[in-house]
Amino acid sequence: MRLTVKQLKNRDPGSGMAVIDREALSQIGVSGGDFVTIEGRGGNRTIARVWPSDAGDAGTGVIRIDGELRTQANVGIDDRVTVEPTDIEPADHVTVALPDEVRVRGDLGPYLREELTDRALTVGETISLQLGFGLLSRRSGRRLPLRIVDAAPADTVVVQPDTEIKTARAGTDEDVIDVAGGEATPVPEGPSVTYEDIGGLDEELEQVREMIELPMRHPELFSTLGIEPPKGVLLYGPPGTGKTLIAKAVANEIDAHFQTISGPEIMSKYYGESEEQLREVFEEAEENAPAIVFIDELDSIAPKREEVSGDVERRVVAQLLSLMDGLEERGRITVIGTTNRVDAIDPALRRGGRFDREIEIGVPDRDDREEILSIHTRGMPLADDVDREAYAENTHGFVGADIESLAKEAAMRALRRVRPEIDLEDDEIPTEVLDSIEVTDDDFRAAMRSIEPSALREVFVEVPDVTWADVGGLEEAQRSLKETIQWPLEYADAYQRVALEPAKGVLLYGPPGTGKTLLAKAVANESEANFISIKGPELFDKFVGESEKAVREIFEKARANAPTVVFFDEIDAIAAERGRGVGDSNVGERVVSQLLTELDGMEALEDVVVIAATNRPDLIDSALLRPGRLDRHVEVGEPDERARREIFAIHTRDRPLADDVDLDELADRTDGRTGADIAAICREAAQIAVREYVDADAAGEEPDPAEIVLTMDHFDRALVSVEADVDGDLSAEPVAEPMG
Repeated sequence: MRLTVKQLKNRDPGSGMAVIDREALSQIGVSGGDFVTIEGRGGNRTIARVWPSDAGDAGTGVIRIDGELRTQANVGIDDRVTVEPTDIEPADHVTVALPDEVRVRGDLGPYLREELTDRALTVGETISLQLGFGLLSRRSGRRLPLRIVDAAPADTVVVQPDTEIKTARAGTDEDVIDVAGGEATPVPEGPSVTYEDIGGLDEELEQVREMIELPMRHPELFSTLGIEPPKGVLLYGPPGTGKTLIAKAVANEIDAHFQTISGPEIMSKYYGESEEQLREVFEEAEENAPAIVFIDELDSIAPKREEVSGDVERRVVAQLLSLMDGLEERGRITVIGTTNRVDAIDPALRRGGRFDREIEIGVPDRDDREEILSIHTRGMPLADDVDREAYAENTHGFVGADIESLAKEAAMRALRRVRPEIDLEDDEIPTEVLDSIEVTDDDFRAAMRSIEPSALREVFVEVPDVTWADVGGLEEAQRSLKETIQWPLEYADAYQRVALEPAKGVLLYGPPGTGKTLLAKAVANESEANFISIKGPELFDKFVGESEKAVREIFEKARANAPTVVFFDEIDAIAAERGRGVGDSNVGERVVSQLLTELDGMEALEDVVVIAATNRPDLIDSALLRPGRLDRHVEVGEPDERARREIFAIHTRDRPLADDVDLDELADRTDGRTGADIAAICREAAQIAVREYVDADAAGEEPDPAEIVLTMDHFDRALVSVEADVDGDLSAEPVAEPMG
């Protein structure tokens, strides 16, 4: 039966598995767990174990196989293959040649058997496995190539739980000793990066394939339409999101010549040499067409010509323009460029006919992060307590490179536990040590503390561990924040149904100490959105234009990492009424103008909500307070008696209280006090209790700390102390007593 090859998704790549829809399985005459022969281009064959696909592939005539099986069958995605059932004998024994880089001493048979069970193996083929001891080899990649050098009773067998696995060692770094023939034969490298190694970029990958694979495999389609095939693709986005990884995967998956230009490498101080190196790369690509020319960090060799002082950069840009769109016909050459500074590239390169399509490789969302984490923990011996979904939820602002670092750091912490058992003088590591390696949830928690998210590095603050349960009273303010921030994310369909645009921002105003900042912390934690906190005065800069640039960059980061909550504390410090300034710099007015433009300008502010807090709403520029900017105005006033009772309960729930403590009475006696005052009273009461304990210990009474409790007397004294601090004139100058 003829089936169409597609990428293997949500399964375990590298396991020799093929996924086929149930209708096709019944037509072929096989069921889940059977083996089939897959024949691709040039008569190349491979054998795979089949499993039924999910409902989404029903009736599509699709076979999903990983990059290794695609390489063995000499096919790419969307190619057609012939699939037919086959019978395979169970293996008595299999001999596998390990690369010389693996430095493990002892019998590796049990490890290999566990990985290879139920897999079809053919003598002479090379497979790649993600073994748990990959970190203990000198190889930098995650996969290790293994050559099948002998098998019995046939050349193609299936490994069973009782199959004997033998290992052979490498003769040289590149060769292995063929056990059957006694000759040294080279170990070919499998594909280092395949489409299965890219997580969370399905749409972007599809666009790249459409721009590159289609013109190279079927140029006649473009001839029929009478159009030129696309010449270039520009991948842009924050560092670490997978731009270079996509280019590597495309190079491995497409049967095309691949030329790499690393921007700074071609720059030379000698006149004309940089342009010559650029021409040589394109000439070699033309000789080996179809070819891909990959330019990493494009902004370093093709900056805006009007902004650079050197002559070399201008000549290189001009040379690149003529090579991509000159008088000479270039043939089937596609250029892939990557950059994280797309606005720094010369605009002449960004028109049609040069870089035809610009594809943004953005920051991954929650589901994408889970997929990326699954890829990077694929070969890890994970403990049962590791919850990948929970880490996907809590890694706001993490890009793919950060998640890879997280997995690597957790694995290194697991290695540190077994390091005392490893003899550093010995080149090989005993297999007993491998048995004890396990990556636990504690390893991941410790790794989380040492990884800083790249996408929010300059403006990110750690989301506080504050929930709605920590907020006493303030029900109206909580409801407004939930409606403005949480509902548009959780109930987006309902908003679309009634054509309701979510509010752009919320202004929290009220006396100091009533809980405005606490509300912002709680909503940051509860909304599961990225959180950017800005302290008003830190935006101001003595250089003209820098303050406005800081505001602009904050909102650019917020858009790139949406959904995002931007919190401006003390907004009155940066958004005062225009026209009141006495200085000649007018920096405050320019910052207000920039804020107005960002909140309600030509560029849409999607999935970005602004929360501003102030205790002086009368000072804020009126243009900021109109609908469409800070839409919702929420007063956070002094708490009533019921709210004060809740606040006392929150601040005393983790403290040992005596039976005589009456929170209702305390709430009644603190009329006019704010949440901050109540927190201070509870803290002072605890301080008085500790003071009594220390005094008793100093008197030699040997008190027991487990018997410390907070009594009503402690709270009575705390009330007097805090009221004296609040009501007293703290700014009064002390009166000097007369001397003599």
